Amino acid sequence: MTDRATEHSDKSPTPAAAPSTGLAFMLRALAHKNYRLFFAGQSISLIGTWMTRIATSWLVYRLTGSALLLGVVGFAGQIPSFVLAPLAGVLVDRWNRHRLLVVTQVLALLQSLALALLALSGLIKIWHVIVLSVFQGLINAFDMPARQAFVVEMVEKRADLANAIALNSSMVNAARLLGPSIGGVVIAAVGEGWCFMFDAVSYLAVIASLSAMKITPRILKTKNGANILQQLREGWTYVVRFAPIRNVLLLLALVSLVGIPYTVLMPVFANDRFHGGPGTLGLLMAASGVGALVGVMFLARRTTVLGLGKFIPLMAGTFGAGLILFSFSRVLWLSLALMFVSGLGFMVQMAASNTVLQTIVDEDKRGRVMSFYTMAFMGTAPFGSLLAGTVAARIGAPHTLLFGGIGCILGALWFASSLPALRRDVRPIYVKIGILPEIAAGIHQTSELSVPPGA
Repeated sequence: MTDRATEHSDKSPTPAAAPSTGLAFMLRALAHKNYRLFFAGQSISLIGTWMTRIATSWLVYRLTGSALLLGVVGFAGQIPSFVLAPLAGVLVDRWNRHRLLVVTQVLALLQSLALALLALSGLIKIWHVIVLSVFQGLINAFDMPARQAFVVEMVEKRADLANAIALNSSMVNAARLLGPSIGGVVIAAVGEGWCFMFDAVSYLAVIASLSAMKITPRILKTKNGANILQQLREGWTYVVRFAPIRNVLLLLALVSLVGIPYTVLMPVFANDRFHGGPGTLGLLMAASGVGALVGVMFLARRTTVLGLGKFIPLMAGTFGAGLILFSFSRVLWLSLALMFVSGLGFMVQMAASNTVLQTIVDEDKRGRVMSFYTMAFMGTAPFGSLLAGTVAARIGAPHTLLFGGIGCILGALWFASSLPALRRDVRPIYVKIGILPEIAAGIHQTSELSVPPGA
């Protein structure tokens, strides 16, 4: 969370390398074969995931015309992450993460296939969507923390970790750009069912990439006979008592609660405000995806984790401001521009938060901390989706987005006020792992006050 730009390595501190802006530098994490396989498989699968998301939203709104039920479906798909993520984090620390991911991808394939067959047969009802959303949520409760924690097993060089996380986000948002755009065309041409079918088939790519990996077995410090509840309590205590992790997660949870539910309300804006169809919905979601993609390209060019802390509140505030202005806009081109800003703001906040957490967390607690990350990101979103749907049914979608944006800005101001104290807490960790090489090398620091501002 410090602002001094210095590079580091796994073995020993080294002076900062001159920043590079070349494409090879931005893609340096792909030099790791396992990560390259993962990136290729996920890039295909995530396009299908985003096609399914837009198709599900449009299907629900087409079947019911209800903003409330859009919120209910969002709640059903995300509440398992809130309930199960802490337990899943303990198991992710105990189990083989590689094998676990293969299992979750196979189950996700079956879920999408069931959704496709029901939609293509014309038998699908709203309760089918809700039940299958709950099933997908159960899968995600284990898949997301396992996926986040697995990055360090694919990218063994610590210096490339931040780049790998940025590339993960770029992968998600390239899919977020392409998926809704393709999905909108497919829905208009042949219906929602073929979006679900493409998603099911796309899981084969990631399953194949995981199967092709050669992973060095991780040494598990915890014996299988250890008490799960004790480990759960240990992880919770670690998160709550360490302010940098706690505050990052609290801000992410707040933004996910009041800001991210804008996605479930987009069909309302596309249909009611802009008098469009699935193509308009796809444009709005794609604009957000472009902004997010630009944001992660910026992160991928960075040479170090240092300085990311300041972007967390800055981008949370940017996201909130984008939502507020979008709530007033009645011009499509302006709304697309504001979706770009909102997408950029949230994605940089989320990716920066992820990078900081992955850098400072103790390895033996990584799965548990990333489960709380999942809980903050995905777990609070169902309550936000349900709240947004309920509030939008009473006061309208524009006012719902307005209040959500205000909440994001207030959260950003709170986090910014705590940033100096968080930097002091994180500093010893950065020294220990060699991110601050001049100190790790033993250069004398007379006192904390002698550290340049922002360190």
